[in-house]
Amino acid sequence: MTNYVQPNDQTVSVGDWFVTMLLTSIPMVGFIMLLVWAFGGGAKESKKNYARAALIFALVGAVVGTIVSIIMMITSAAFFTSLSEYTYTQLG
Repeated sequence: MTNYVQPNDQTVSVGDWFVTMLLTSIPMVGFIMLLVWAFGGGAKESKKNYARAALIFALVGAVVGTIVSIIMMITSAAFFTSLSEYTYTQLG
């Protein structure tokens, strides 16, 4: 019995990975290409898994960034509220 390699199971060359990294470094193009590679039908299996992992990593980063930003806004609002209640007294 002969084992045939499916087109999606072939290894991705170094040049292909170089182009992949180059395209994903461009802000909007990279995000769109990750979506195409993750959910489109033409990408090789390893590139599809990479794109899915990169999208999950970006989603986790966005959630953590949002939580940290909210905490910083609440903390600075409390700081500036207490700062506005502070009054200077004149010595003399």
